[in-house]
Amino acid sequence: MATTSPTRPAARPLLGQSVRANVPTAELYEDAVRRGEGLIAAEGPLVVRTGKHTGRSPEDKFIVREPGSEAKVWWGQVNRPISEEHYERLRARLIEHAASRDLYSQDCFIGAAPEHRRSLRVYTETAWASIFARNLFRRPSAAQLADFAPNFTIICVPSFQADPATEGTRTGTAILVHLRRMEVIIVGTEYAGEIKKSAFTVMNYLMPDEDVLPMHSAINVGADGDAAVFFGLSGTGKTTLSADPLRSLIGDDEHGWGDGITFNFEGGCYAKTIRLSPMYEPDIFQTTRRFGTILENVDLDPATRALDLDSERFTENTRGAYPLEFIGNADPTGVAGAPRAVVFLTADAFGVLPPISRLSREQAAYHFISGYTAKLAGTEVGIKEPKATFSACFGAPFLPRHPGEYARMLIDRLEHEEVPVWLVNTGWTGGPFGIGERMNIAHTRSIVRAALDGSLAGVDTRTDPVFGFEVPTTCPNVPDRFLDPRATWPEPAAYDGAAGRLARMFADNFETFADGVDDAVRAAGPRVA
Repeated sequence: MATTSPTRPAARPLLGQSVRANVPTAELYEDAVRRGEGLIAAEGPLVVRTGKHTGRSPEDKFIVREPGSEAKVWWGQVNRPISEEHYERLRARLIEHAASRDLYSQDCFIGAAPEHRRSLRVYTETAWASIFARNLFRRPSAAQLADFAPNFTIICVPSFQADPATEGTRTGTAILVHLRRMEVIIVGTEYAGEIKKSAFTVMNYLMPDEDVLPMHSAINVGADGDAAVFFGLSGTGKTTLSADPLRSLIGDDEHGWGDGITFNFEGGCYAKTIRLSPMYEPDIFQTTRRFGTILENVDLDPATRALDLDSERFTENTRGAYPLEFIGNADPTGVAGAPRAVVFLTADAFGVLPPISRLSREQAAYHFISGYTAKLAGTEVGIKEPKATFSACFGAPFLPRHPGEYARMLIDRLEHEEVPVWLVNTGWTGGPFGIGERMNIAHTRSIVRAALDGSLAGVDTRTDPVFGFEVPTTCPNVPDRFLDPRATWPEPAAYDGAAGRLARMFADNFETFADGVDDAVRAAGPRVA
């Protein structure tokens, strides 16, 4: 084991085990290669494999049912309960297991706004996962590290297997969140996205009590301070569309919206890298050519170490984790003012929704609660091809509280700041998945820019006969025909049938939430024949 640097804190005890604290990226690279955890690609990134788990395991995530948080948690399929007894039994066995392991820790912040910031300590079994934590969270200064005390802790030990028979889990893989203890345990999976999303889950629990809306969103800001929020699930384009060279990037995935302020929770990005284009996604593409970037499950030539970003050999959910400063126009503060525009991103696998639509307040509430998109291949275990889904608030898997609580906070913010809301479809056109084609990213960029710079404010619109929202009939640098999805289908009658089926799916899904919203919001949904 390498000697501890005199510039770092000495090894500290965790669960009876000595760990190496705040090891810098270069030394972690050396450890990762020495331990066979990954390979250095031709231009510097560290390429690793995550084994059988190449996406999140949502069915293996549990929240400990305990008196301090029980009343606030939205129990059900998203937040599965596990008893304190089972948690303590697993934790005790994990302590014994960790005693024979070399572990790492990173002290980080989550939350760019100091008044809402939390201190986070991340323990990992692998050196590359420690780099992941350094990349994804915010790094304290040397002075801040000197008296660092964590508000919550994540312990990630993939070599440990839970015992379903005695510890209440579903499989040997488990992600356990203890909200009173402020501790997360991750075992049985090497997929680093579990670290990121577990921290997000904790922030989603904490922030509403501080009158901050936590958002599964990206944010960028123009030269005039015109911040824009992009809501969307994995694969809908949050990272790609927010990394706009004409605007400064606040962050690509997790943010808070308080009174007159928006701020990034994280200090890095976790981008999909499959088929990245140096032409259409130049900022993200160049991060795959840099020392310090972690590339998960990306294929490479074993002789030349050249990357193959088009390969799906291991998974379609290939990922790059890199510090925010790797994006040239990133705002180092991670803080902006209240947004002047909100964009809901959806990847419509049915090819029905228009490329862009303007939503009324009631429609915004309806579609935020609905959170329609498609789960794309690889983002979760068992997803082999795009599948329509509804995820409340565009992030139901990470919401400890009831979606209605977050939706009410959003609508209050929209009303108070008078923010326009746009629905942008980054999915399919000309037909459903398998028949149509994915939206042209150049057209989508032009559409989003026009929405944010005011170019669409005065254009003519048509009212969608099924979904009721206003659809612009023209947009700079986009063919008019492209704006009408029905016109892109070879058989308009087939489009009508698909639109009707999708409308019914919206209505059926919304029945779960109908009792918690007013009549105007319920009426803002699509027409169902």
